[in-house]
Amino acid sequence: MSEFKAGFACLVGRPNAGKSTLTNALVGQKVAITSSKPQTTRHTIRGIHNTDDSQLVLVDTPGLHKPRTLLGQRLNDVVRETLMDVDVIGFCLPADQKIGPGDQFIANELAELRRGRRKPVIAIATKIDKVPRDRITEHLLAMDKLGDWDEIVPCSAVDGTQVDTVAELLTSYLPNSPKLYPDDVLTDEPEMVMIAELVREAALEGVRDELPHSLAVVVEEMTPREDRPEGKPLMDIRVNVFVERPSQKAIIIGRGGSRLREVGTNSREAIEKLLGQRVFLDLHVKVAKDWQTDPNQLSKLGF
Repeated sequence: MSEFKAGFACLVGRPNAGKSTLTNALVGQKVAITSSKPQTTRHTIRGIHNTDDSQLVLVDTPGLHKPRTLLGQRLNDVVRETLMDVDVIGFCLPADQKIGPGDQFIANELAELRRGRRKPVIAIATKIDKVPRDRITEHLLAMDKLGDWDEIVPCSAVDGTQVDTVAELLTSYLPNSPKLYPDDVLTDEPEMVMIAELVREAALEGVRDELPHSLAVVVEEMTPREDRPEGKPLMDIRVNVFVERPSQKAIIIGRGGSRLREVGTNSREAIEKLLGQRVFLDLHVKVAKDWQTDPNQLSKLGF
């Protein structure tokens, strides 16, 4: 009988490299928020991929990048701390974009990490569904020149191409170990954090490029509604959406509150699916001036 393997894998890459989408595909359920806007992920999210003989715990991180704000520096610190603690690293490089300075920056960070302590790194060409075959070949050759990787694998989290292969490769580098989590656990992310992330995902859709960095969401309270009929529970959830300027508040609210209602409708559906019950979502938009560069406000907002 083969030994059971269990351990931690971290997906790294520049913002919008497909890390969260790949995490969701590997886990088989949405545990990380995704968006077409860069810098979507701000919390380390663990998603769990179980098989009969292994348990792969995926740690999704913010995109490593050259920071321009205190928030950016703190996000990079989160990534570096995570890298030190995992068993294997997956470096995501999207096939629909040429390898650039951001990828080189991360490759250099990984090379530095491996000098201090040997850590297996698998280079993953993501988003191959978006490009023709010859472009994939060209991209894989460029990835090979970027660094000394243990493996190179192309995949598409959207159509499922080689997602199982990515899981098998990451798992092959895990140590022999008993299970780290029960079978029915897919993430250890607290519910309140996941709810905040789902609201932020809905708020990010269709807004200007500068807004995602300025958006933070905090769940103030979750209270089961009293005196509900048997078998029909309702959860009251109060959520604050923070932006940095009054002009951004106007964007989120929209004309006559239309945009905020849309954010509420879209996120409520996702939250109800997560909690398995009906939800009354009470959304408030507030201005926290320049919170990305203010240490006190960053701490209050959970960074």
